Amino acid sequence: MSRKIQQYLAVLILSLSFFIKAIGQDIPAQPNPPLMVSDFVMKLKPEERNALEQKLRGYRDSTSTEISIVIVKNTGESDPYDYAMKIAKTWGVGAKNKNNGVLLLWATETRKIRIVTGRGIEDVLPDAICKRIINTILVPNFKQQQWYQGLNEATDEMIQRASGEFKSDATSDDDSPLGFFIIVILIILFIVISIIISKRGGGGGRGGYRGGGWTPPIIITGGSSWGNRSGGGGGDSGFDFGGFGGGDFGGGGAGGDY
Repeated sequence: MSRKIQQYLAVLILSLSFFIKAIGQDIPAQPNPPLMVSDFVMKLKPEERNALEQKLRGYRDSTSTEISIVIVKNTGESDPYDYAMKIAKTWGVGAKNKNNGVLLLWATETRKIRIVTGRGIEDVLPDAICKRIINTILVPNFKQQQWYQGLNEATDEMIQRASGEFKSDATSDDDSPLGFFIIVILIILFIVISIIISKRGGGGGRGGYRGGGWTPPIIITGGSSWGNRSGGGGGDSGFDFGGFGGGDFGGGGAGGDY
């Protein structure tokens, strides 16, 4: 083998090693058997893990929506959000045909929290709601070292919102229809005023505009999530959790520190 070929091979091997390191992100392997609560640092007490596990399995079995909690020491050199997204996609959290998975990542050493959501559940758990859950539930509890209480309350709200059962606080307007009604009223007023102006200024003089008057544009608002929907159809009965459903993730979610 010539020296030149040896040099090419050395460069190729070195490049491949950097590439593999870059894409690997060194995420933990999925537990076997699979778990809804994967506590790799044993931060929770056994009875606390079991309580969360049974609650999340029960919700998964009745709706097909999968909410997974992953607790790690840190995310290494990876961005916590990318790390959480990598786990969610690699493990396949959520039903494959519904993409209704949620993954809550907690890095205990670096005090990072990330929530990532599947495409099929982003309407009931949008980024703003995920951020609210982190800031108003997880962060205050974690600052008091109430680990289980924070995770339990956070997943409770996720379940309630995904099931259409969440009742907003009196001080919160996240789900209030008031903003929607105001927008509708403003659109109606805009159309009425535009019609009046077009009738007064549209007609008959020689120097005037002889068309049929200006027609106001029709404004259609999309992406509304006022109508909550459930996480999906019936899952497997009982608590025999055979693994995640292979769901996909887009870019939804939020993060926070404590």
